[in-house]
Amino acid sequence: MEFRDEQPMKHEIGNRTYLVADVEPLDVDGVRTVEVGSALWLLGFLALLPFYGRLEQDGNLWWMWTCLAGFGLGLFGLEYCRRRRRARAERLAQAEPGATAD
Repeated sequence: MEFRDEQPMKHEIGNRTYLVADVEPLDVDGVRTVEVGSALWLLGFLALLPFYGRLEQDGNLWWMWTCLAGFGLGLFGLEYCRRRRRARAERLAQAEPGATAD
């Protein structure tokens, strides 16, 4: 599996050209972002849990299950991002024997 980090330095949309600044992103591998998102979905589920009866009466029980599904999918995404981070670290270590990844 090959991971590419090359990004275009300019975008041409219509008759305009947009230049992209050469700035490192804050969260390269996305692990922290997926962790926070998954935690928020779980928090939403737990916040709706006391209102189970009311949600069922109003026909909005799907709100709760949507939060649970978001949390579950977030766990899959978290594993994907962690594997990607490991693969990038291994690739970096092979390319530069003295380099370490975060």
